[in-house]
Amino acid sequence: MELGISIRLATSFAEAVERTRAALAEQGFGVLTEIDVRATLKQKLDEDMEDYLILGACNPPLAHRALGVDRQIGLLLPCNVTVRADGEAVVVEALDPQVMVEVTGRPGLGPVADEASRRLRAALDELRASVPTA
Repeated sequence: MELGISIRLATSFAEAVERTRAALAEQGFGVLTEIDVRATLKQKLDEDMEDYLILGACNPPLAHRALGVDRQIGLLLPCNVTVRADGEAVVVEALDPQVMVEVTGRPGLGPVADEASRRLRAALDELRASVPTA
């Protein structure tokens, strides 16, 4: 199984981040956490790398449903979405929520993962429709 759902965009990193946030919001996801991997590695290790941001996206109703099935599912929340520079393009990837079902072996998470997958795919489809793809 693939870990994520991925698209490549022909746009700037900053625009990709802004549009990703908007597309996630349209699907009911808020961004609870943001990790600037590039800045962190530079500060902590003095290492340089491309722009790389991890957005911790959460859809509260879906999170609530998943936690109702298995409290340990919080270990896999929020849904991570990465935005990273890749040459002249920007790659946006979302963790496939089906991984939750596979990792836990809890079939009751299936409907929640299906809904989360549908919403994340819709957000990426919105990005694909509004920004040229690479």
